[in-house]
Amino acid sequence: MLKRMILAALATAFVAAFALPVQVAPAAAEGMSCKQSAKAKYADDRKARRAYKKACHAHHKAMKKAHKK
Repeated sequence: MLKRMILAALATAFVAAFALPVQVAPAAAEGMSCKQSAKAKYADDRKARRAYKKACHAHHKAMKKAHKK
């Protein structure tokens, strides 16, 4: 009985680990706007989300200017 309880707990933990949301890395956020990637990375911290969004936007503008033909 104890063996089945332990196996059930491990199976539940294993399934729950795959169900958890994965944080979006800046490199993986390609195709998302700065606002969307900031929201995904800092869902509950408004100040960090704003700082990340500003840095992302500045980086995007610098890259756009550097690759301008």
